Amino acid sequence: MTIGGDYLEMCFRLAVALAAGALIGLERSYRGRPAGFRTHALVCTASALLMLITVYEHLWFSGGSHARTVLDPTRMSQGIMTGIGFLGAGVIVKEGLTVRGLTTAASIWMTASIGILIGIGFYFPAGIATVLTLGTLSVFRWIEGWMPSEYYANFLVRFPREKVMPESELRGMIREHGFDIANLSYRIAGQGREFEYQMVLRTLHAANTQKLSARLAAEPSVTEFRIAPAGD
Repeated sequence: MTIGGDYLEMCFRLAVALAAGALIGLERSYRGRPAGFRTHALVCTASALLMLITVYEHLWFSGGSHARTVLDPTRMSQGIMTGIGFLGAGVIVKEGLTVRGLTTAASIWMTASIGILIGIGFYFPAGIATVLTLGTLSVFRWIEGWMPSEYYANFLVRFPREKVMPESELRGMIREHGFDIANLSYRIAGQGREFEYQMVLRTLHAANTQKLSARLAAEPSVTEFRIAPAGD
């Protein structure tokens, strides 16, 4: 292939990588994730760009064949994936007992892999991987919604110190609404004026949270409560 043909192929590979990353990023943006359209597009394009360094090593030098350097493309791909690990870790956020961003981190890692494939010209497996990734993020989400699964939520409730609901009574109320309790803890809050219960709730029916919320809202001794679902 001529030098002009090489440059056209480079442009084509970068454009394909940009499109593949953008498609995956669109799904993440639609789900409201911070690492979305632009992030995935850039990750895939950058991975493809770095792989072009090894694929088109013969364009580095204008001299004779004696100036050639032998490169190992697998070492470049290993370096890319190591760097992507730091980016993926940046989107994983722990909020209390809830960990969010694991799926987005995995999609970033997958997008980098697709970019590497496109960079070395493996269009067929890259295309299949893009379709599989989009299917996993969208179709599998729909399947996951239909599958029976346990629902977890972080629960916090506060009472005035002089009107604290006994633990046994609170446990009974929670169990009446179909929840199991784990990791119960206590805390004095509001500069010593309030008593706080914190726990993790588990149920097979997410709709139970609405019933529990209505019951707590009607309890005059409750000064504050929060039920936060544990998302991905």
